[in-house]
Amino acid sequence: MSKESRQWVLKSRPPGLVGPEHFELKQTSVGEPGEGEILVRTLYLSFDPTQRGWLNEGPGYTDPVAIGAPMFGAGLGQVVKSNDPKFQEGDILNGMMPWQDYALIKDGGLMPLHKVSREHPLTWAFSVFGITTMTAYFGLQEVGQVKEGDVVLISGAAGATGSAVAEIAKIRGASKVIGVAGGPEKCTWIVGEGACDAAIDYKNDDIAARLKELAPDGVNVFYDNTGGPVLDAALANLADRARVVICGGIATGYSSWEMPEGPKNYLFLILKSARMEGFLLFNYMDRFPQAIADIGKWVQQGKLKVHETLLEGLENAPAALQGLFTGKNKGKTILKVADPD
Repeated sequence: MSKESRQWVLKSRPPGLVGPEHFELKQTSVGEPGEGEILVRTLYLSFDPTQRGWLNEGPGYTDPVAIGAPMFGAGLGQVVKSNDPKFQEGDILNGMMPWQDYALIKDGGLMPLHKVSREHPLTWAFSVFGITTMTAYFGLQEVGQVKEGDVVLISGAAGATGSAVAEIAKIRGASKVIGVAGGPEKCTWIVGEGACDAAIDYKNDDIAARLKELAPDGVNVFYDNTGGPVLDAALANLADRARVVICGGIATGYSSWEMPEGPKNYLFLILKSARMEGFLLFNYMDRFPQAIADIGKWVQQGKLKVHETLLEGLENAPAALQGLFTGKNKGKTILKVADPD
């Protein structure tokens, strides 16, 4: 028997800020699962800035969403019926899912399916145990090579990845963690609720002057989630042999696959014998079990907090994505679609 389902499809490619006007909510029927397929009822959807890039025409690490096709992202779904022997009715699965009430999915692809335990709140699969925390874990330690005594600077420090970077930096012995965020409320939050020792308000502060004040001897590790003016200011205030981790470029809005104008201060990499390197989380998939074990230990010890912005209602999915680019979120943005059985 087919299931009636709401479904968000891409209506037009956004030229700039993504919003509800670029999507259309339709009704569809979801049929019985075929060979290897699983019928799931969507419980939660996860939102990440990288999803904005999937709406652009052009090459990327995944094919762009086609006009008229369902929008998708990481999701949690409960199995209604399964034609995959690895998964049974009632299992809760984490994987790539379309924005709809019911969906037919298969294992494999960009993000293989895996079962989620009910030992912790289900949303933790996206927040503290999700890809943003994993991105912070590998980016800071493997690319940034953070060590005891380092001064660490983080852009996008109120976001899901940035807030986790701050906590892992303190766990690894950083002497000072400086976060960059937009507006007094977020700056207060990253120091009071987060793990930052100091904050720079990119909307109101002189970034370069404030950075020299907070890190007079330079920054040892800069974890960059935004690019833009913050990256330029950081490059001009590096310590000797600093490491710059390029994780994201949310300052561009991801409105095109074309590369934005590069930083003006990149020659400081030569003057400071510094290194700037980008990475993709999927490069470390074989080491996810160790990361999950470490993260779980830190959560149990109270060293790693759970930061979530929880929204509700499938009808609000496009607004949830837009909120990532308008400063609406603190920590991980998650949308509740339904309760599990």
